[in-house]
Amino acid sequence: MNKIQQLIQQYCPNGVEFKELQEVFDIKNGYTPSKSNSEFWENGTIPWFRMEDIRANGRVLSDSIQHITPESVKGSGLFAANSIIVSTSATIGEHALITVDFLANQRFTCLTRKSDYTDRLDMLFFQNYMFLVDEWCKNNINISGFAGVDMPKFKKLKIPIPPIAVQQEIAYILDSFTQLEAELEAELEARRAQYEYYRNRLLSATELNGKWLMNGVEVEWKTLGEVISALRTGLNPRQNFKLNNAEAKNFYVTVRELNGFTIKITDKTDKVDSLGLKLIQNRSKIQIGDILFSGTGTIGRTALVNDFPNNWNIKEGIYVLTPITNIINAKFLIYLLQSSNIYNQIIAKADGSTVSSISMASLQKIQIPIPPLAEQERIVGILDKFDALVNDISIGLPAEIDGRRKQYNYYRGKLLDFKPVVSDKRLVVNENPLNTNH
Repeated sequence: MNKIQQLIQQYCPNGVEFKELQEVFDIKNGYTPSKSNSEFWENGTIPWFRMEDIRANGRVLSDSIQHITPESVKGSGLFAANSIIVSTSATIGEHALITVDFLANQRFTCLTRKSDYTDRLDMLFFQNYMFLVDEWCKNNINISGFAGVDMPKFKKLKIPIPPIAVQQEIAYILDSFTQLEAELEAELEARRAQYEYYRNRLLSATELNGKWLMNGVEVEWKTLGEVISALRTGLNPRQNFKLNNAEAKNFYVTVRELNGFTIKITDKTDKVDSLGLKLIQNRSKIQIGDILFSGTGTIGRTALVNDFPNNWNIKEGIYVLTPITNIINAKFLIYLLQSSNIYNQIIAKADGSTVSSISMASLQKIQIPIPPLAEQERIVGILDKFDALVNDISIGLPAEIDGRRKQYNYYRGKLLDFKPVVSDKRLVVNENPLNTNH
């Protein structure tokens, strides 16, 4: 921080200049070439970016998952390397720096630095500043049939242009944080792969001399329907109730909230009114100790019900399983459902041309190995320790990554909080629209 302060004192003691985005960047929308024209897609070599690329590979990208051909490119040509893409419709407020010539789909707006700013704006610095722009985008949306960022206001949004030496030092500091986080994430992924390997081994049954054994203990094969006392589901809105209206105060849990052994409700979780909650409860009849299992869409997500759903319930397609506790341990059953052998059985029985799903009847026919309860509890104890090491945000690598992320966010806020240029006597020449402190 001392070096940043020295640079600011040396180069911009009276504040920094702010410019509108449209002054600094050429701003254009992406597009999707016609999917019906195979000439645009077969053997494509041009990177074509979608939201999936950011989710899979991060915020500095040199290649895409999908590619298009030169024949698909419109007259304006490719977007230049070292441009920023920012999502301004659908999933709003995500961005990435692209380091190669490219195109992107229509959900993205592309910011290509104008030639006058080639030596005045460091794009790694601006990639970090874009997190503040992302938040601005989320708070400045026009909703007229399809949510999108208010583009006239977006183009006039003012951004800081500090001296290049200041930009480069800030980019270096912040990228040090993100590099460390990336290294920790890679180590965590390796640990998760190791955890999945041992989980699959612990939960595999093999035949020996006519007996089926799991870790040397004899097991009995049963169908899922034989180890649960009930299988139910929730409701979709349809004509019964409305989501996210003014009276909606209760949470409407979908597949994205199922988080292994917990239900992870966030500010993005849909909400339902009290009538809707009652209607769903009358069908789902959720109780403590039940297991939630996603049977539609992203099949196989799970959660364990640890409290009464007095302010939440589930959509149709999420199944409620009530384990028979003198036959099977609820957490053992969840671990089984997560194991590759059982998951592969489930996927093999799924169908659906557009949205994959497994019916309740098919799910109940899944064959699972059942050791004695004492062995189930022993396996659960081992896997709980593994699971905590790779998923518990309060310990181990997840805690360290969370700490680094918070540290990065703190210093990013401090380092990118610029004072606008002030005249020698009285006038503020520029105003920082993203800072409420000045």
